[in-house]
Amino acid sequence: EATADGECSGEDVAVCFTDEKWTFHTYLYVMNFNSLELEGKNKAEHNRIHIVEKSYKYSECGENIRQRQSREKPYQFHTGEKPYHCFECGKSFSQSAHLTSHQRIHTGEKPYQCLECGKSFQEGARLTSHQRIHTGEKPFQCLQCGKSFCWKVSLTSHRRTHTGEKPYQCLECGKSFSQSANLASHRRIHRGEKPYHCLECGKSFQEGAKLTNHQRIHTGEKPFQCLGCGKSFNRKDYLIVHQRIHTGEKPYQCLECGKSFSQSTHLTSHQRIHRGEKPYQCLECGRSFANSYSLTSHHRIHTGEKPYQCLECGKSFNQGAHLTSHQRIHRGEKPCQCFECGKSFSRKDSLTTHQIIHTGEKPYQCLECGKSFSRKDCLTVHQRIHTGEKPYQCLECGKSFNRKGSLISHQRTHTGQKPY
Repeated sequence: EATADGECSGEDVAVCFTDEKWTFHTYLYVMNFNSLELEGKNKAEHNRIHIVEKSYKYSECGENIRQRQSREKPYQFHTGEKPYHCFECGKSFSQSAHLTSHQRIHTGEKPYQCLECGKSFQEGARLTSHQRIHTGEKPFQCLQCGKSFCWKVSLTSHRRTHTGEKPYQCLECGKSFSQSANLASHRRIHRGEKPYHCLECGKSFQEGAKLTNHQRIHTGEKPFQCLGCGKSFNRKDYLIVHQRIHTGEKPYQCLECGKSFSQSTHLTSHQRIHRGEKPYQCLECGRSFANSYSLTSHHRIHTGEKPYQCLECGKSFNQGAHLTSHQRIHRGEKPCQCFECGKSFSRKDSLTTHQIIHTGEKPYQCLECGKSFSRKDCLTVHQRIHTGEKPYQCLECGKSFNRKGSLISHQRTHTGQKPY
């Protein structure tokens, strides 16, 4: 269509031509161009002028779309039209490609296969993302801390650690989460759902990741290896905690006293000391503990169980830490040294107890009478005076004592032993 002065611009041509006219125009142009001699111009470069001009300008947003099939997309985006319907479930889509991809959910078709491991996917984009696991490519980088990720969704989720954003809220209890998957998992607590079942033992889990971790107990698989010492673990979080032994990292700090810990559970247990909480109670003697592993260890006093055995001398112990300390006797190791006097010890708690000699500190106080002690075990023995607890029983006559040493002395009356 010509302008007032009789000229017509390339943009006017591109907008007003129909597809049929455009095809005919291009054909005439190509045929004529072959017979032309262009001075100082490259034929291929000149061709691009006409090819680029074949664009359709959408009046709502000004977007140029170069292909006919793409011309419908801006229109459907602005109108919200979804003309492509799934006959299986009735769901609608704005693009035919999205419908095709969706239909694979119903058919189970996974046409995109990874040549590295054979895993198949319903969408090409998911295969591309998966392949980054093999290549190690991490194209999505956090501008805050520089950490990189394989997937854009992982970066989006990670950014919330910096912003503190928790957009996913539980309507039951009001708790918020930074990831939708965490909210979905949390909701199962309210519903009591455990949809992930172990085929080996029948145990059920609320999360697929927890089932995966559990299954490694049956398979014995330990895929997470420490590069520092070669030790392997069946869970990634166990490896992360272990690596702090090598790095010395203690990221969990007590706000009351400033003491730091390598594990959040150790901080939680420690904080109960300040609050005086002891939620774990022994059903045998009524004694309470601040953490579950202390209760488990205490139970062995009543059962006599000593599952940790020294392979050197055959001596058994009711705690793994005690076996580790004992093994240093055979190796002659004394890794815990006092910086005041240079004396060394095979156990850390022995060093801690020794250091109190230099400081005169008595940090363990009885809440009943206010008496203080330099050692925790001395406070424990003292507290039995107030509670009347006598956990050490003679198997010969049934008499009980509040101290192990008193039981040992008593047992000599039955054996007739006179060591002194």
